Amino acid sequence: MESRNNVTYFVLLGLTQNPKEQKILFVLFLFIYLLTLVGNLLIIVTIAVSKTLNSPMYFFLASLSCMDVTYSTSITPRLISELLFGGKSISFDSCMTQLFTEHFFAGSGVFLLLVMAYDHYVAICKPLHYLVIMRQKVCIVLLAVSWVGGFLHSVIQLSTISWLPFCGPNVIDHYMCDMYPLLELVCADTHVTGVLVVANGGLICTLVLLLLLVSYGVILHSLKNLSQEGRRKALQTCGCHLTVVVCFFVPCIFMYARPAKTFPIDKSVSVFYTIITPMLNPLIYSLRNSELTNAMKKLWRRNIISHIK
Repeated sequence: MESRNNVTYFVLLGLTQNPKEQKILFVLFLFIYLLTLVGNLLIIVTIAVSKTLNSPMYFFLASLSCMDVTYSTSITPRLISELLFGGKSISFDSCMTQLFTEHFFAGSGVFLLLVMAYDHYVAICKPLHYLVIMRQKVCIVLLAVSWVGGFLHSVIQLSTISWLPFCGPNVIDHYMCDMYPLLELVCADTHVTGVLVVANGGLICTLVLLLLLVSYGVILHSLKNLSQEGRRKALQTCGCHLTVVVCFFVPCIFMYARPAKTFPIDKSVSVFYTIITPMLNPLIYSLRNSELTNAMKKLWRRNIISHIK
């Protein structure tokens, strides 16, 4: 790749050039990243060791937490390091690697959210057939499809931009390597490439969001057949999932379902869905899911009692 480009590295301008603001953001993002790790790992461990959380819903929730950890780790540690030590240059190959990993984990998360919506639909609308439809092999296949979907999405994004000529300048007005900021540095016509990026990013997010909304419309319509307790529990579960969906899809659609052009607000929007949303997901699920919250409390009590003894 380097032999076909004058650019062998990029310079990331980051979020701010003000040293005082950089220190504040360093503390803030470090706290958010640690909270993201602790919250998501706590969900994974709780679901793994709890005998009561062995349903497909919690299997997919643990998988989503795993994706949140890997997605956040592909972006946040480098940003934290840059805010503390400087050193904002990134090699061409490292930039392409970051682009691939962020879209791989984000794309996998998009498809997993769709799988989770299907799981909720089966559980609420077809409860008598739930264990037959959502058996273990089916759950593993659906999870694998999510990962494969994210991989294909990422490969397409990478192959779309990695062969394009970068002649200079090499300054990216962003804190990470992403499609639109990189396209602005390409010394060639990027109209067709921009359309491909929209089709592979924004169009996918929009279609998946529409499918999610339709599926939850069907679920809400079917709630009239449930008891009051069943209706409450279904609304609680679906409410958590819809909140996560909105937090992730709205910024992504804003970023990618539009012509290939950057705006000053893009960095702030990117911070929300790359750094803040992975932290919010465990908070949303743990605070609004009493079954998961009770399992966490039992896990903590068991560990504390074992240490006392």
